[in-house]
Amino acid sequence: EEWGESCFRRFNGQWGLALWDSKQKTMILSRDRHGIKPLYYTKTGQKFLFASEVKAIFADNSIERSFNPEGLSELFTFWSTTLPKTVFKNIYEVEPGTMLILHRGTLTTRSYWKLSFPAQSSSPQEETNFKESAEELRELLTRSTRLRFTRSDVPVGAYLSGGIDSSITSAIVSRYTNTQLKTFSLRFEDNEFDEGSFQNEMARKLGTDHQEVSVSFRDIGKIFPQVIQHTERPILRTAPAPLFLLSKLVRDSGYKVVVTGEGADEVLAGYDIFREAKVRKFIAENPESPKITDYINQLYPWMQRSPGKAPAFARSFFGKDLDIGDRAFSHRPRWNTTSKINLLFHPDFKQLTTRFNTSAALLARFPSEQTTWSDLSRAQWLEYTSLLSGYILPSQGDRMLMAHSIEGRFPFLDYNLVDFANNLPPNFKLHGLQEKYILKEAFSDLVPQSILNRPKQPYRSPDAASFFSGATLPWVEEVTEESYLNKAGIFNPAAVNKLLEKCRKTRGIKMSNSDNMQIVGVLSTMLTYKYLIEREHTYNSTLPQPMKIVERVEMKN
Repeated sequence: EEWGESCFRRFNGQWGLALWDSKQKTMILSRDRHGIKPLYYTKTGQKFLFASEVKAIFADNSIERSFNPEGLSELFTFWSTTLPKTVFKNIYEVEPGTMLILHRGTLTTRSYWKLSFPAQSSSPQEETNFKESAEELRELLTRSTRLRFTRSDVPVGAYLSGGIDSSITSAIVSRYTNTQLKTFSLRFEDNEFDEGSFQNEMARKLGTDHQEVSVSFRDIGKIFPQVIQHTERPILRTAPAPLFLLSKLVRDSGYKVVVTGEGADEVLAGYDIFREAKVRKFIAENPESPKITDYINQLYPWMQRSPGKAPAFARSFFGKDLDIGDRAFSHRPRWNTTSKINLLFHPDFKQLTTRFNTSAALLARFPSEQTTWSDLSRAQWLEYTSLLSGYILPSQGDRMLMAHSIEGRFPFLDYNLVDFANNLPPNFKLHGLQEKYILKEAFSDLVPQSILNRPKQPYRSPDAASFFSGATLPWVEEVTEESYLNKAGIFNPAAVNKLLEKCRKTRGIKMSNSDNMQIVGVLSTMLTYKYLIEREHTYNSTLPQPMKIVERVEMKN
């Protein structure tokens, strides 16, 4: 009432809300700056519906339930749609940092916050400012973490992944609590994905009351349909499934709020895609340099089949799409790999998608000032806009947490910290090929060197192997049956069957990155069709117990 629409600029946190102004007869929908909380809407005739879940809108029988070809094509390229578009026809999402104003039947969209970066300086900032910037980053993250830990009327726990980000937030929280901190970790029975040794090292250092959930291939396959009931969209990785089980552990432990480390990689340039883009640009500008092999060897050290182990293939792969004038230079290889899922489309559906220039829709949203940004800033904008707001936060974050009524809090996404980080010189964030350089320096005294200096390993979980490494899963057979595929009309049954044969033959083990994404994309799309388009809302309120809860361990110094 006092601040009007400008109130949202003053809010710090996460929300998806509706305000009704009875005097002005105006409805205002607003979503937080980063899209942590979901908010959907549709307008048909004289009816305006909004909800935090698509299934709530689809509960109205007058609303058409069908896929949006353009939305699916975008998701199978960027991992997300270009908002406000969704994968459903005539269903839209309020964009992050945006208000949607409905007044006398007219909808108006207004932004109250936008992601932005400064113009690239012709003379790099003096390195003497690095120490000062590191101290300010430490102060901002400490303040942000304390705010999200102390401002709660229930006990707050913390996720501990074994990486730098959650280790730092847990370390900060442990300094400002009078009771033993409760931490939660995700373990995998397959050593390729497990980070337990680092998790336990950090838990011991902090002396936390630590609990773990151990997940197997089959656990993921069993609960995957429930995961899609909550994501309400197709996904390309199984990564949300273990997090679904982790949030159940939090709930079963009597906790309702956890602090997590999401956002750090986007805000402080932690992902391999940023390092890869830097190497590819070097190759484009120095194609004969003997340093190329050494630089490639430094990429993806966590992969069992890293590029460095196949130099000829690596040079060929990283030597493609080297137009450094391309605004999507950093992301073009990923998009080309992901979009191979489109090859599985049914001919009739594929014809619908060919009407759209998929990448143009996203690139058209680039702010005009991007021409003055650094290469890293453009890459961060793309990663933030497509992956963080479109996939990480909704599918791996809020939806998996709220599936068990757990509230996640994200210190790295405090807007004060984000705005500060965006204005840092690029080499403060990506120093050579060392990611999150300033973050490591700012908190070098709180996190063990073994964790600070470990090779960057992104959170992953087994994909195709989750569905084909053991006994046949009945739901997989059901949603990939030829008549059911034909009924949905999205995928070509012959192409899907060929992919299934490959999965069964290999048991989903050591399949290519593209094949893994294709099978997860097909299964998740067909489950989305089953639960939202066909409206089979048969939620199983009693979850199966596939995971093994490791006995509660109190970590002491």
